[in-house]
Amino acid sequence: MKYIFLLVIACFSITLKGQNNAIAAGEKLTYTAAYNMSGILTNLAEVTMETSELKTSKATLLRLKCTAATYSKWDNFFKIRDLYESYVNPNTLTPYLYKRDINEGSYSKAMKYTFSHKTKTVKSVQTKKNRPEENKTVSIGSGTKDIVSTLYNIRLLDYDDMAIGDRKTFTIIFDRKEMKGQITYLGYETIDTAIGEKECYKLAIGSDQTDVLQGNNNNILWLTADGNKIPVYGKFKIPVGNGELKIKSATGLLN
Repeated sequence: MKYIFLLVIACFSITLKGQNNAIAAGEKLTYTAAYNMSGILTNLAEVTMETSELKTSKATLLRLKCTAATYSKWDNFFKIRDLYESYVNPNTLTPYLYKRDINEGSYSKAMKYTFSHKTKTVKSVQTKKNRPEENKTVSIGSGTKDIVSTLYNIRLLDYDDMAIGDRKTFTIIFDRKEMKGQITYLGYETIDTAIGEKECYKLAIGSDQTDVLQGNNNNILWLTADGNKIPVYGKFKIPVGNGELKIKSATGLLN
């Protein structure tokens, strides 16, 4: 299921700078995730993306929560219950804490990152079933982010100022390693979605990880060409097949 999130974000290495004017607490996006089974795209899981406010003794943070769960009729085949979440500065979406808890079939794994942007390090804690806890500090670049905060950060880009073919490069830390990638702006396209006809920014997603995404234009993401810039459709190709992500509903939008 990591491929669903890697599709939408795709291994970016973020050099984004700017203020958040697209995302606020209370937003909820729901998607259907489909996978090609025997030549037929089959709806297998539901993906949700939610934001909420979290107040601590020192600051007010924005919680970015992503979940993926197979539909009940597929649970006996391969049950998935995944949680990804990032706690970020609400104005810049800079991450401070990241958590990942995956349960896929008989496999389970949890990961926690604590970011120190001043020292350019991430303290990671990894736990797996029947294994001792692993603690490791990883050095990162000045713009490196986790997978969830990266996904939300791409909504801050000003695509209206980009020409077709322009690229933005990114770095994401995943499984305690930095991964490189980029998005390429492909222009406008109007598409039909479950929430209506939407004019969208069309983006191609690329990665230097051949075991994640394949091909130059096989992984495409459509963001609404408005103040919210929400992902409404994505298609991906990975080493074990291809699939798509379609929006079902969107509530609590800022704009």
